[in-house]
Parts: sequence; structure tokens; C-alpha cells
Amino acid sequence: MSRGRFITFEGGEGAGKSTQARRLADVLRARGHDVVLTREPGGSPGGERIRALVVSGQAADWSPLTETLLMFAARDDHLNAVIRPALAAGKWVVCDRFSDSTRAYQGAAGGVDPAVVEALDAAVVGADQPDLTLVFDLPANLGLSRALARGEGETRFESKGADFHDRLAAAFRRIAAAHPERCRLIDADGDVDVVAARVLAAVEAAGA
Repeated sequence: MSRGRFITFEGGEGAGKSTQARRLADVLRARGHDVVLTREPGGSPGGERIRALVVSGQAADWSPLTETLLMFAARDDHLNAVIRPALAAGKWVVCDRFSDSTRAYQGAAGGVDPAVVEALDAAVVGADQPDLTLVFDLPANLGLSRALARGEGETRFESKGADFHDRLAAAFRRIAAAHPERCRLIDADGDVDVVAARVLAAVEAAGA
């Protein structure tokens, strides 16, 4: 059996990734693919327990380095429990956030040495990199206002302030530019149907 496909969604807060990941998964299923829709941090029982530590509470509860270690601990469990078995079974995995979020949030915006992030990624993810990464691009102030308007309890990262989110948006653009072989920058400003069409066009152009 051939390996499945691994598609990740990346971007700042309020960019609409989760909605569009669900919509893409539905389209792929309608086309006959067996799809696992998942998320990070989380996606597995162990990963979800770690998620509860890092996405709630106060901004200063954890240092960026501690966040990095927690994110990769959750990622290791997620890969072993969910992602690798699904890919080995020929399924498609659609994941809301993956290692690029750690590069952007904890690395570029949080100040963790990129070499530390890359060493952990090599050890934890290894060869199981995404086949395609859709990077949602939205002005940071617009995304942040959307996220805060949701009124959900997981607002620890939203509370880190405008400067943090400006650095975050710039970091995702740099990541997309640095990895054209797998990344596609998606204009996330617009009606959900319009953005969904942009997502599907990018996936189809990548050979899906």
C-alpha cells in the first residue's frame, strides 16, 4: 500500500484555518479519500492533555523554551498515535498546525533559537514532514480581533499582545517563502467560500 498524503494548515490566530481544514477534509472524502482530520497541539489523547497546559492560562505561565519542549512532546505522541499509522495505511492526514507553528510562535515570535527548534524537529518528526503546507496570510490585527471575538477559553496566545502577533504573521510569510517546495501562501481575507476555493485550487495544483 502506498503512503498517504500529509497536508498541514498554518497561520496566526483567527485566520480561519480550522474551518478550512474541515472543509477540505469534507471535499477530499467526497472524492473518495480516507481522511484523518486532526490538530496540534493535541490530536491524540496524550497530545490533548499537553494542549490543556499550553493554550490556557496566562501568557507568562510558560517560557517560550518550555512551550517548545511541550509542543514537541505533544507532537511526538500525535505522530506515533495518529499521523504515522494513518499515513502507513494510505490515508490522507489534514492537520490544523504542525511544526511550522512552533517555528513561528516559539521561534521567530518567542525568541527560541531556531537551531533548537530544528534539532527537535529532526529528532521528533524526522522524515515525516508534510507533503503540502497551506499558510494562511491575514493582517495580524484582523486575525486577532476575530480570535478574541470567538470568546473561547483557549486565549493564552491571543493575550501575548499586538507586537507578538505582528512578528508571528511576518514569520509565517518567511516560512512560506523559504519552503516553496511544500508551502503555498493562502490569502485568508475574504468570505469562507472564497477562501475555500483558494485552498482547493492550491491542493489541486499540488497534484491532489
